Amino acid sequence: MNMSITASRSFDVLTGLAPKRSETVDQIQKAISQLPQYEPETNHYFHGGMYCREVKRCKDALIVGKVHKKEHFYVVASGTVAISQEGEPAKQVTGPAVIKSFPGTKRAVLALTDAVCMTFHRVDSCTVEDAETELVEDDPTAMFAVGNKVATGVLKHQPTKVIE
Repeated sequence: MNMSITASRSFDVLTGLAPKRSETVDQIQKAISQLPQYEPETNHYFHGGMYCREVKRCKDALIVGKVHKKEHFYVVASGTVAISQEGEPAKQVTGPAVIKSFPGTKRAVLALTDAVCMTFHRVDSCTVEDAETELVEDDPTAMFAVGNKVATGVLKHQPTKVIE
């Protein structure tokens, strides 16, 4: 198994954003909010009180998530991504890799290669809509709606390449 994690000061593509500041991910979200957004292929799985979200990302896709309410696992199943989380330096992670996430986590993830990332959650929910209500804080500024669909009113960009 090859696992690689490298810390850096910021995303090279977003110079001037200091990852040590608590508003870093919000700054990244604000910076990219005027650009067309990539709607990643997202698969949802429920089983035995668990919810798994599998997100396939094309190289160079930058996605900002929502604030999570509960502990969960974040898995880089394949590929290499740069992850910026509140209060931490950006980290380059090559999968397979498992990351423990805590309540209050909000991430910006830049795919440095084509990548597949997954989250695993304990849930009482049985639908994507209910799981999202249970797991993430409401964010009217989010660029993505339930199920990782580009939110209404946000410009949408869909690359022609599909990750297998």
